[in-house]
Amino acid sequence: MRLSPLAFAAAAALAATTAACAQPMTTDGSAGGSAMASPVLQEDAALQAAIASDARPAADKARDAARRPYEALTFWGLTPGSTVVELQPGRGGWWSAILQPYLAQTSGRYVAVNNPAEGMGVEDGTADMVLVARAFHNWHRAGRTDPFMAAFFKALKPGGVLAIEQHRALPGTNPDATAPFGYVSEAYVIAAAERAGFVLDARSELNANARDDRDHPYGVWTLPPVRTSAPREGNANDRATPLTEAERAEYDAIGESDRMTLRFRKPA
Repeated sequence: MRLSPLAFAAAAALAATTAACAQPMTTDGSAGGSAMASPVLQEDAALQAAIASDARPAADKARDAARRPYEALTFWGLTPGSTVVELQPGRGGWWSAILQPYLAQTSGRYVAVNNPAEGMGVEDGTADMVLVARAFHNWHRAGRTDPFMAAFFKALKPGGVLAIEQHRALPGTNPDATAPFGYVSEAYVIAAAERAGFVLDARSELNANARDDRDHPYGVWTLPPVRTSAPREGNANDRATPLTEAERAEYDAIGESDRMTLRFRKPA
C-alpha cells in the first residue's frame, strides 16, 4: 500500500516514537542494545481502521491519548492473522473493541479468557499473543499470579508474546502493600514471568505518567477513568471522606495511572 506524503510522515514520526520508547533488554535484564530487535513499525491499515472505527464507544476513543493503542499494539508486535488471547477484558472491553474487529478482518482469532485455571480457550502452543491489561494487582492478592503465568506460557507458541500493561508501583516496594491500591512493581511482574519461563524482550515508557505519585485516597481507582470520589463500602483502605470539588479536579488533572508496558517472549 503506497503512503501519501502526509501519511508517510505520520508513520515515520510514530516509528521514531515507538523506537525511542522501546528498551531492548540485555541478558541480565538491564536496558541495552544487544538484545533481540524491537518489531519494526509497518503501516497496518486494518489496525488503524479498527482504532478509528465509529463502532468503538466514544468513551473508549477519548482514552486513546492516554493508552496509545496503535503504538502499544505495534510495540507488542501484533500482526495480521494472529491468534490473540486477552485475559479478563471486563465489561467495557477496551482492548477487545479493537482486537476483535481487527483480527476478524485479517483472518486472525480473538479469544477472551476470564479464568485461566479453567482453560485458555486455545490449544496448547498455538497462541501468538497473550494480552494482560491491569490485572496483576488483583492476581497477587488472590495468590494467582504464578499459576496464571504458567497457563500463559503453555498457551503460547514458541516465540509467542506475553504483552503486559499494568499500573506501576515504585521500585523496591512490597506488592503486599501496593497491590490493594492497584499497583505492583515492574520487578514483581518480571520475576513472575521469568519463573514461568518467559524472557523479557523489551519494555516501553509509552504509558508512563510522571504526574502519578500513587498516593490517592481510593487507590488507583481515584484517577480516570474510574474516578472514584467517595469511600467504597467494605473497603478498609479507602479514606473515610469523599473528595472535595478541588480534589476531584486535582486527580482528574493527573490523568490515567503511570503504567509499565512490557513485552516477553516464550523461547523458541
